[in-house]
Amino acid sequence: MTQSKSIVLLLLSVSLLALVGCGTQVPSGHRAVFYSTFGGGTEFGRIYGEGFTFHLPWNKMFLYRTQIQEKKEDLTVLSSDGASINMEVSILYYPESAKLDSLQVTVGEGYYSDIVAPNIRGIARAVAGRYKPEEIYSTKREQMAREIIDELTASVAEKWIVIENVLIRNVQIPTKISDAINFKLTADQETQRMQFTIEKERLEADRKRIEAQGIADFQKIVSAGLTSSYLKWKGIEATEHLATSTNSKIIMVGNSSNSMPVILSADN
Repeated sequence: MTQSKSIVLLLLSVSLLALVGCGTQVPSGHRAVFYSTFGGGTEFGRIYGEGFTFHLPWNKMFLYRTQIQEKKEDLTVLSSDGASINMEVSILYYPESAKLDSLQVTVGEGYYSDIVAPNIRGIARAVAGRYKPEEIYSTKREQMAREIIDELTASVAEKWIVIENVLIRNVQIPTKISDAINFKLTADQETQRMQFTIEKERLEADRKRIEAQGIADFQKIVSAGLTSSYLKWKGIEATEHLATSTNSKIIMVGNSSNSMPVILSADN
């Protein structure tokens, strides 16, 4: 009886192992294409999602990662004037999930090395040849990347590969060119600083000129209104004010018609 149980357990274990071997686990972020060894080969029209899929042990599931992936290419390119430039290019890409069966038949799992890599190398060199070293190094790097994205997307579109982005990093140019670019950038910054200083001084001079003109206009207006009659009348008003105050004072009136009264305090 014990021997019979052992045989049953052994058969069950073998059966379980056989069942596990008759299937493929599709991880998260992946899709699969089914291949029938003794049937019609690659199965079209169905892409298998995440999870475990049973199949006979002589058949196969080809797995594809459908998440965004990154590959880096270290390239040596020539600028428009023939200068040798080293740069790192990062490519963000992924395969079209709905077309994995077609991708499997036409290219296969090595689609990056067979399709994307050769295209990015050729396109990057062609695009770099349109620009000067200083443009690749600083001012036109993003524009270059956009051109590479557009051309690379067009070249791999019929292979069901999506180019998410292309980034240009770590651009290295010859030392002489780098020194010349840095000198030019420093000179440009100094020129901008001087222009700012000159503009600031000009605005300050304009402010002072306007202020002086305002003072001159004020003095002109005041001088025009200070007639002898006006001054005499203001003097009479002041005398009347003092005469009516509670303090003791002595008022001395001059003989001349143009003279003003002199008022002395008598408190002391």
